Order: sequence, then C-alpha cells, then structure tokens
Amino acid sequence: MLLVITGGVLALLGFLSAVILVGAPLGWMAATPGLMLWVLFPLFTLVGYGLLVVGSRDPAVQAPTRWLGGGLLLLALLAAIGLMASAAGLLQLRGDSSAPLWYVLLLGGVIGGVGSASAGRVSRSA
Repeated sequence: MLLVITGGVLALLGFLSAVILVGAPLGWMAATPGLMLWVLFPLFTLVGYGLLVVGSRDPAVQAPTRWLGGGLLLLALLAAIGLMASAAGLLQLRGDSSAPLWYVLLLGGVIGGVGSASAGRVSRSA
C-alpha cells in the first residue's frame, strides 16, 4: 500500500511539474519554470507511475493510470495548441520561449500515450 501511495504522490508531482511547464509560457501562471522542473516532470511521472503499477495488482490501479495518461495527453494537446497559436501570431508566449511547450508535447504525449494504452490493454485482458 505504501508503494501505491508513494507512486501516486510522485506521479502527481510530475504531472504538476508539467502543468507549470505548460502554464507558464502561456501566461496562465506567474511561475518561472527552472531546470529542475524539466528534470522532475519525466522523472517523477515515470517513477511514480512505476511504483503505482508495481505496488498494486488490484484493477483499481487502472483508474489512476487512465487519469495520469489522459491528463498528460491533455497537457500535450494544450502545448500543441499553444505552439500553433504562437506560430500564427495569436498568442505571445511569456519569455518568448516555446521550449517548455515542445518538451511537454513530446514527453507528455509519449508518456501519456503509453499510460493510456497500457491501461486499455490491462482492462481487455482481465
């Protein structure tokens, strides 16, 4: 049970790091993401997800897996929309840097896609 709780907290912290990486350039928050958030986003998300899955064989783990995967896919989609809006001149990115958006688009899309796909695979085989 402790692995599940620890994994859930770490995955949530990784997800929140991604939220800041997307929200700051879009001007939704006053935070300035530092290098540590760039490291913590994939690290906490992957380690937390791993602990969550390893710590429980219960099918109830599918729900947090879907939430994490779906949330990361949503953040990747928001990053893609922000990049397109910036490229079209509809949105001025704060700090004039699109790098955090690209980072979340790529990593969030991959991690979220794998998490969503694995949750679907588990539910079909059960």
